[in-house]
Amino acid sequence: MSGSSYLLDALPDLAAWGLFGLALCSAIEKLVPILPSIGLFLMLGMLGIAHPVDLPAVIAVTAAGSMAGSLFWYGIGRWLGPKRGDLFVLKMVRRLEIKEEWYLRLKRNYHGHPVRATFFGQLVPVVRAYMALPAGVLAIPAPGFAIATFCGALIWNTPFLVSGYLLRQQILAPDTAAPTAIAAIILVNVLVLALLRLCRPSRSAA
Repeated sequence: MSGSSYLLDALPDLAAWGLFGLALCSAIEKLVPILPSIGLFLMLGMLGIAHPVDLPAVIAVTAAGSMAGSLFWYGIGRWLGPKRGDLFVLKMVRRLEIKEEWYLRLKRNYHGHPVRATFFGQLVPVVRAYMALPAGVLAIPAPGFAIATFCGALIWNTPFLVSGYLLRQQILAPDTAAPTAIAAIILVNVLVLALLRLCRPSRSAA
């Protein structure tokens, strides 16, 4: 049995530990980024939410767990530093068959808008799993990184957790749960981008 398969089998037992177990599961998703995020949070929604009143607490603790897992890799990146960190990240992206341009583009985005890049990165499936270590390598301010990661995780986790609960209640069909959650994330993403554009000061303003 592979390591990822073993972890997937163990996650329901961890989820049975209550809110702490749910937080631990979401942290593991960031610590071991090969785990399928969509399936994980659908499962946590099915196992962790018995009643709608449970939803706010589950959303909060899973977002906190996601943030904690990201901060672990962020800390590793800070410890490695720019030179060793760049070598490590580039070796990692080659092994994962990710283009080096992805990392170079991420560096450019981070230098210009670190909080925004972190927040929106949490809404992109592959990027959200691997962006914490480069953020540490680039020494992005830790408070801004943590807050943006938590807020982004809230938006990413919530639709899947709700869909998992609806699956448990047999309100949502299994083949529509994930697409519904993804559509909700895309909609929120568009709304946030539109809000940022509306709130951006006009260049012509004095």
